[in-house]
Amino acid sequence: MTQARHSTSSRSAWSRIGDWFLNILALGGVVCIGLVICAFAFNITLIMFKTGSMSPAIPAGSLAVVQRVPAASVEVGDVVTVDRVNELPVTHRVVTVDALPESGKTYLELKGDANEYADQGLYEVTEVRKVLWSVPGLARVIVYFSNPIVLGGITIAMAGLVVAVFWPRRSDGSGTEPSAVNSGVEVESR
Repeated sequence: MTQARHSTSSRSAWSRIGDWFLNILALGGVVCIGLVICAFAFNITLIMFKTGSMSPAIPAGSLAVVQRVPAASVEVGDVVTVDRVNELPVTHRVVTVDALPESGKTYLELKGDANEYADQGLYEVTEVRKVLWSVPGLARVIVYFSNPIVLGGITIAMAGLVVAVFWPRRSDGSGTEPSAVNSGVEVESR
């Protein structure tokens, strides 16, 4: 009897731990949904830095949160991402701003913090993506977790956790199958 009771209490502890873990995951899911809604509402996206042209402020492998803003709102010293035709976007620090309000165009001179010289030519833009903040090394983590094998493993682990937490349990607490003697039902023997 003590062994059955011990088994039930440890199972109950595992059930509580599983429930707690699922609640944390559900809260994380709600936060993610909220972040996606905010991203759409406020034109916020993520960019990953492959090069070290913005080092030491933003080293290679960093992940940055950027917001699409009118180019006229940019100031010297801001770090912005500028889209280029038939090329990858460039993210550098603003060196000079020349806004032409009548045309709605702004000319930016940009320079990477690690670069000796400013970029060649001016960027003619109407809007840019301004870097709000960045986290060094986080891009590598995102790339790792976007690997299909890693995603598959996480999915299988989470499915197993859900099954373990919601698997039907006995309600009598004994841990044994109910028998005819325990249930008060008479069994006829031949």
